[in-house]
Amino acid sequence: MQTVIDFQQLVDVIGDAVIASDVDGVITMWNPAATRIFGFTEAEALGQSLDLIIPEQQRNSHWDGYHTTMQTGETRYATDVLRVPAVHKEGRRLSIALTVVLEKRDAELSEKYVREHTNDLKDHVNDYADWLE
Repeated sequence: MQTVIDFQQLVDVIGDAVIASDVDGVITMWNPAATRIFGFTEAEALGQSLDLIIPEQQRNSHWDGYHTTMQTGETRYATDVLRVPAVHKEGRRLSIALTVVLEKRDAELSEKYVREHTNDLKDHVNDYADWLE
């Protein structure tokens, strides 16, 4: 039996933040979990640079890698969960887990981020397990 999954509904209810950006690093998708984790509403985040959540000290290295990935269409982190710092709207630093997913559409790349608080990961897993029962 094959089940059809409504992608937007899944993104809206998942406990992890899902953030998509275009080839220039402009945020094009921001789900409710991203608001909960980073403090910015969808209206505040959409159309903004990913710099919104990247600590200033990490921006140069982030953009070097980002632009290389957009030019080549490949990332060396395709199957890795990266642990990186981020920044909340209130300015406090966050420790997050980050998965990079490249989407190729109409010969244009975009990069999707799934982010979560590393400290809350165990709670998320337990919540999902309870929900599934």
